[in-house]
Amino acid sequence: MHQHWAEQLADRVIKEKTKPYLVSAGMTTSGPAHFGTICEFLFPFTIKIMLEKKGEEADFILFADILDAFDNVPIPMEKFRKDLTPHLGKPLVFVPDPTGQSKSFGDYFLDEVKNLIKIFGVKVKVISAVEVYKEGRADNYAKLYFENEEEAKKIIEETSGREIPSDWSPIMPICEECGKIATTRVTRHDSENYEYACDKDVKYTKGCGFKGKNKLTDHKYKITWRLHWPMWMDSYGTSIEGAGVDHHTKGSSWDTLLEVFKRIYKKEAPIGYRYGFILMEGKKYSKSKGLGLGISELVKFVPVEVIKYTLIKPDLEENIDINPTPQNMLRLIEDFEGAAKLTGNVDEMDRATRKRALAFRLSVDKMHWNSSFLDILLYYQIYGDWTEVAKMLGDNDGVNYLKPFIQEWIGKEFIPEEYRFKYQPAKVTDEKLRGFVEHLNEKMDALAIHNSVFEFAKTNGIEPKTMFGEVYKILIGKERGPRIGKLIYALGVKRIKEDLLK
Repeated sequence: MHQHWAEQLADRVIKEKTKPYLVSAGMTTSGPAHFGTICEFLFPFTIKIMLEKKGEEADFILFADILDAFDNVPIPMEKFRKDLTPHLGKPLVFVPDPTGQSKSFGDYFLDEVKNLIKIFGVKVKVISAVEVYKEGRADNYAKLYFENEEEAKKIIEETSGREIPSDWSPIMPICEECGKIATTRVTRHDSENYEYACDKDVKYTKGCGFKGKNKLTDHKYKITWRLHWPMWMDSYGTSIEGAGVDHHTKGSSWDTLLEVFKRIYKKEAPIGYRYGFILMEGKKYSKSKGLGLGISELVKFVPVEVIKYTLIKPDLEENIDINPTPQNMLRLIEDFEGAAKLTGNVDEMDRATRKRALAFRLSVDKMHWNSSFLDILLYYQIYGDWTEVAKMLGDNDGVNYLKPFIQEWIGKEFIPEEYRFKYQPAKVTDEKLRGFVEHLNEKMDALAIHNSVFEFAKTNGIEPKTMFGEVYKILIGKERGPRIGKLIYALGVKRIKEDLLK
């Protein structure tokens, strides 16, 4: 049996870890959410679901690192560059939200993520880095790193393959004068106190020159990333946590984490897993630059269960290349609709079919529509009345469920060219075309009608492409359109004959 990646990881947790099981994840909210952001909470939630399907209990927490340094103005915030630039180098949580909607710049994008978590139906406890440090949860770890500073430095050098600066420290103080975290360095410390100077120059900002001293219990610092990640997992008792492949390559932060657990914590590390990149036309998304697909916009066009299915279905380390054209989005929806019909025992299916069936069952509790998205779109283009569409398709609940998405497609002109049409019947004067219309009968379904075009063209020595073009022209006044069988069936053979043969 070929297991889905969620099955494999859930089995590892049950086999290798002790209860209670905790699935955790982390993210930095430095820019707008995109497909990659979704993976950061969708993949771990899928593991939690799989553990529950196997009869186990598991909690899921998401760590939001809004204490990370603000190092770049993302493109969506470009109009606020003048207001934001003075705050470069500060923790994201100490940068004002220029829109005035959230408590801080970091919270602005975190609020977007929280909204998406709700939309995607994910059950998770979101924990801010501010809470972690404010509670003093990191203090004992910072003290431990101070006491084992040389070993921590040695671990980072060995695992990263690069030389660490002589003024390196396990923590990054927050300057009490200018509020920056990117420009400070520790000058002296014992196990519980430290002195610092805000005199570093980084590419995007400079230190103010202030010198100060604090206690760890003042909570005015952050542990440096490679030591912060293991601190976070050990503090909460993580069983399993994943990250993108860039965090799991040789010399990456995962290598550091494993050695920190082994040599400093003297413990077994959590299970780690890596997932591929979400690409946009072959290019990696950039959260900080704001490049990539705006997922908050896309969920208005495509039901969330389709997006969940699309992300859960591939092998975990496989890169997923998203190109959000209307045609590609329709293909995703059609794939999802096909997977909904895969009933029965998944263990009796071939690998590809099993992946689709399991991805569907992990992404949705029930199917909300019976008619296809394309059929509903087609019928609405013809009749322009939702009540009539629901009546014609016999799927009132499904039509109402997809109505807001299709209205968004229409309002934003996202509809593919072949579905942009108006029924404008033209009287048929060509004898062969007239013969084709006459031979249609009301007992034909969409497939039979479609095939009849090929058969009629072949019998009458007409190129099929030419035949299709002529039929489209007498129906909608253009040479291309929806599948001809679907179009004629939706319009009704009786109606077409009355309109075209009059």
